Amino acid sequence: MGTAQGLISDRLDRGEGVVTIGREATAFDAAKVMNDHRIGALVVTDAKSSEVAGIFTERDLLKRVVAEGLRPEETRVGDVMTSDVIVCTAQAPVDEIRQTMRNKRIRHMPVVDDAGRLVGMISIGDLNVAEARVLTETISYLEQYMTRL
Repeated sequence: MGTAQGLISDRLDRGEGVVTIGREATAFDAAKVMNDHRIGALVVTDAKSSEVAGIFTERDLLKRVVAEGLRPEETRVGDVMTSDVIVCTAQAPVDEIRQTMRNKRIRHMPVVDDAGRLVGMISIGDLNVAEARVLTETISYLEQYMTRL
């Protein structure tokens, strides 16, 4: 079915790069960025190395900021982000990524190079688009086969 590289290439072709934020930004700033880009997660990167430091998602905003009664304008992303981030490499098979997302109950997975630097982001929506494309192609092939009989 392909690899992570194919999925992030598809995103780039659609003009959708990975959106990042720094640890020092506020949860309010992060929410605005997610709203502006119509996305559900931001990769938190280390300012010096562009390595993944964490991920800040809609769930983090709800569970760690809103539900805890913290003020989004004063709460730093670095204090409420998910630090234990599950990542994959560009060579990771799509089926393996889907299984990991399902088993870990996550909807976003940063893609890193061999040095741990961020190169992209995959969402569950990207996986669904790729699977729909494969199913559409399979149906087309089967229809062509059936009409030749």
